[in-house]
Amino acid sequence: MAALVAGTPWMRIRVIPEFAPPFIFRRHFRRNFSVRASIDSDAPVRVRFAPSPTGNLHVGGARTALFNYLFARSKGGKFVLRIEDTDLERSTRESEEAVLRDLAWLGLDWDEGPVVGGDYGPYRQSERNSMYKQYAEKLLESGHVYRCFCSNEELEKMKEIAELKKLPPVYSGKWATAADGEVEEELAKGTPYTYRFRVPKEGSLKINDLIRGEALILLDSVMKVSWKLDTLGDFVIMRSNGQPVYNFCVTVDDATMAISHVIRAEEHLPNTLRQALIYKALGFPMPSFAHVSLILAPDRSKLSKRHGATSVGQYRDMGYLPQAMVNYLALLGWGDGTENEFFTIDQLVEKFSIGRVNKSGAVFDSTKLRWMNGQHLRAIPFEELSQLIGERWKSTGLLTESEGPFVDDAVQLLKDGIDLVTDSDTALSNLLSYPVHATLTSPEGRPIVEDKLSEVSAHLLAAYDSGELFGALEEGPAGWQKWVKGFGKTLKRKGKSLFMPLRVLLTGKLHGPDMGSSVILIYKAGNHGIVSPQAGFLTLKERFEILRQLDWEALNQDHPALESAATISN
Repeated sequence: MAALVAGTPWMRIRVIPEFAPPFIFRRHFRRNFSVRASIDSDAPVRVRFAPSPTGNLHVGGARTALFNYLFARSKGGKFVLRIEDTDLERSTRESEEAVLRDLAWLGLDWDEGPVVGGDYGPYRQSERNSMYKQYAEKLLESGHVYRCFCSNEELEKMKEIAELKKLPPVYSGKWATAADGEVEEELAKGTPYTYRFRVPKEGSLKINDLIRGEALILLDSVMKVSWKLDTLGDFVIMRSNGQPVYNFCVTVDDATMAISHVIRAEEHLPNTLRQALIYKALGFPMPSFAHVSLILAPDRSKLSKRHGATSVGQYRDMGYLPQAMVNYLALLGWGDGTENEFFTIDQLVEKFSIGRVNKSGAVFDSTKLRWMNGQHLRAIPFEELSQLIGERWKSTGLLTESEGPFVDDAVQLLKDGIDLVTDSDTALSNLLSYPVHATLTSPEGRPIVEDKLSEVSAHLLAAYDSGELFGALEEGPAGWQKWVKGFGKTLKRKGKSLFMPLRVLLTGKLHGPDMGSSVILIYKAGNHGIVSPQAGFLTLKERFEILRQLDWEALNQDHPALESAATISN
């Protein structure tokens, strides 16, 4: 028979065989049991993201936060942020602030937690020690926990013996059966002790998981993950210095904060076993679990620093947009069942389902992330995009102004070749540069030189000297097109035989954005003085002086290429 134990309005625990928590472990008591959490569909959803402030926010942690956020928002629930700073030596307030900053940058606003507060605080584990001690004492009184006076040397010896016997390195249970007199003697001597949790010696524990395991019968759509208890051993919940252990803190925090769903990385699966035992011992209703697979590198190993940038802050500094990062992270292990890959945050909230999260690991593809960022960048309203890139150009010293007609025209011309905001620096620098000599002496430039380029150059210089060319450029695109048409008729050239020589002579490159728009923009840059001196810009006037001094006879002679045009014709 199974006993149903009432919990909060949103959950019940099913315990087999028939006993209801809290219960007292007797020495040598053997039992076989299973624990199952079931959720009331009408109950409020409360999820949490609980980072450790010991470093930067990893993209894996950001995806976990995102899945929690999307689940909460899609269910009309609460997204709680809790700082797990029990590692006092490594935790820093600077790291915490960086994590909060990265989450805010991604747009994952939390309903409760640091800064915003809430009814279940404090939201830093370092500020909740009195609560942990209270529940540890409760477990001690009920017999679920006992004092362990083993020294570090004794524990190491147990581990060595277990290794020799090829057994799991679990605690031997020396103090689990100690007489009261032995315990009182050690207390009187002031011997340091830890609190150890009594683990049943037989049986297995099955945890409902919304992502992993074998599906149950049709009436129950959740998943199972199962462990054998004899591989665990009695584990510590409070250290000898009075500091609580991670698994104990997490359980108490999730229970007292009424967390209904725990969505976290699969590396926490082993922790779930210990936490489930603590839930049951304290009589807490157990949340529903969902363990998300790890993010993998292209070689299918765990993504790490050796594979390049891995933190959210690094990608922000590299010029990635928060909406692109959110979109890409959501697709690492989740999809809406269609071919669509482009989602706004609101669309993700609308479509997200934990049931569509994959069990297998997702490979982090930096090339695809860059492509996706370009898609989001070009989806930004033009006025906002121009402001974003204009401010970038001014801050990097390319331009003296961040807005105006020149900036708008440059953004309009170059945006299709920009995937990251930082790409705009290279795009504008390429437009402003004039590597004509390197292009003409490259293997790719030789056919153009040999196609009577000197004659085209002479006619172009004549159009410049007469003021005809600048007059056409002053009229804008219409003036340029009219001039080019007449220039081609004079030379009896059209198509590639006309435009390639003009591109090389006017821009100094073999390839680039629309030539007419480029030349007009270069002309405007020379007139308006918006380009900073350090940008290396050559005006059209300066370019024509270079063309006037070119030694065409030398260029037409065979000689080794000075450099490949591939490096100069972005």
